[in-house]
Amino acid sequence: MSVINAILDGLSNAFLMAWAVWWALVFGFAISAIVQAWVPRERIQSALGGSGVRSLALATGLGAASSSCSYAAIAIAKSLFQKGASAASALAFQFASTNLVIELGIVIWVLIGWQFTLAEFVGGLLLVLVMSLLLRLFVSRQLEEEARLHAQDADTGHQHHSAGERMSVRQRLTSASAWSDVAHNFRNDWTMLWKEIALGFLLAGFIGLLGNDFFNGLFLEHAPALPRLIENVLVGPLIAVLSFVCSVGNIPLAAVLWSGGIGFGGVIAFIFADLIVIPIVLIYRKYYGTKFAIRIVALMFVTMVIVALAIDGIFSGLGLIPHLRPSRGDIFGKVK
Repeated sequence: MSVINAILDGLSNAFLMAWAVWWALVFGFAISAIVQAWVPRERIQSALGGSGVRSLALATGLGAASSSCSYAAIAIAKSLFQKGASAASALAFQFASTNLVIELGIVIWVLIGWQFTLAEFVGGLLLVLVMSLLLRLFVSRQLEEEARLHAQDADTGHQHHSAGERMSVRQRLTSASAWSDVAHNFRNDWTMLWKEIALGFLLAGFIGLLGNDFFNGLFLEHAPALPRLIENVLVGPLIAVLSFVCSVGNIPLAAVLWSGGIGFGGVIAFIFADLIVIPIVLIYRKYYGTKFAIRIVALMFVTMVIVALAIDGIFSGLGLIPHLRPSRGDIFGKVK
């Protein structure tokens, strides 16, 4: 009976998590479908095609104004990349849409404090900066173009001509054919990814049954400050990969880790890492090909570690790292 109860509890966790973020998935896939159907390739190439300050700033602003769901973020970024946005701009959009959105900051503030919210926002900007500086060490221009062709070919056989690209905004809003294009693209994106998304929720639901000690035991808690910090920011993203939770959904677990004794930098690194959980890595592979997927995941991991170290150092120097940690009762009392 205990096995049956565990299965039911895992399925219940998965359902509740999916229920909490379904709106963000729909919103993100809808925006992705509209971009594919209505926005001319030339416009995206002009605005986001480079890796300079203007393109990165625009991509970051668009990301901050979008959904905080990592699955939705990568769907929109793929559409931008297909249409001619640079890899730097696409990744900047992803980092911003999963670190700089207001609802994420509110959840962090409520569960673990304003210092973490500030660290998340400052860190989100640093992620974009460091990623742009390291990009060419991981991804050549040739590989970037190969990945773009792969992303375009991934929809071969499903895409059709988008009439909405030739219409004005008013005409698109009232045109059945333009909205048909949007629906067509929405269905194709969902058909391509629903298995990976469902796998992510199922794994997260069952991993949530493991308890706090399983995760807390992976961190050094009684070591000198510097080795502990380095170990924390390296292991933090790996814990996120094991937990399979996206964006807003990983904040309760981050709060549990913080209450259990994990360092400030480790918590920040954990929060950053929702873009490299295994189901999302599988989606990268499907979108862009294996080689590009491996390279951008390595780039994001290194970027997250560097920025988490920097944030810990900055906030420690400014005396902004909180000393009081919430109890489990405090955390789950807020969630309820």
